[in-house]
Amino acid sequence: MLEVSGLNAFYGGAHILHDVGLAMARGEAVALLGRNGAGKSTTMKAIMGLVRPSSGRILYEGHDIAGEKPYRICRAGIGHVPEERRIFKHLTVMENLSVGARKPRPGVPHWSIERLVDLFPNLGERAGNLGGQLSGGEQQMLTIARTLMGNPALILLDEPSEGIAPVIVEGLARTIQVLKSEGLTVLISEQNLHFASAVADRAMIIERGAIRYDGAMAGLMADASIRAKYLAI
Repeated sequence: MLEVSGLNAFYGGAHILHDVGLAMARGEAVALLGRNGAGKSTTMKAIMGLVRPSSGRILYEGHDIAGEKPYRICRAGIGHVPEERRIFKHLTVMENLSVGARKPRPGVPHWSIERLVDLFPNLGERAGNLGGQLSGGEQQMLTIARTLMGNPALILLDEPSEGIAPVIVEGLARTIQVLKSEGLTVLISEQNLHFASAVADRAMIIERGAIRYDGAMAGLMADASIRAKYLAI
């Protein structure tokens, strides 16, 4: 479904991504792991068109989307939940969800406000509240729900557990498991290994802008030497 090869990206004169390559099958959940500043968010932004790669290919459903405008990538079926959340703080929960609404997509689960309120009961309880009045965890729920209103086939989750209370993190893990069961393909950027291991089938580790490990999540969890080398603080 998604194949990235030879991806290079710069911020000014700083070379951030070095020939990054990854591939994902439809319905797979992959965790992109790494220390802070390793290149996780930049990889996601490059896929989403928010960072223009200097070279490389990003094939989505066989079409090269490298360098495309973000709105075109979104329309193609990729949803992005940014690390910064970026909800509309002066709109209500329901208005935020309505902004993200798109027509049903063939072969992809259709998400209505009613379904999303079932998935995120807190949002139903806070339906009339402004986005800026929500807690950090509720804002994260709203960002994911707003992205799902676009009916994506592939969703990119950038650091979804960061700064969230443990009880909310557990709920997010259950939510991602539901998304997997619905057939969505999920790419998660994470530093929280426990959270990632609860939701991902496969792990990739990025360090200094290059992929250093690609294998089953179970294999990573069983190999303390790899975790110590690439993930220990």
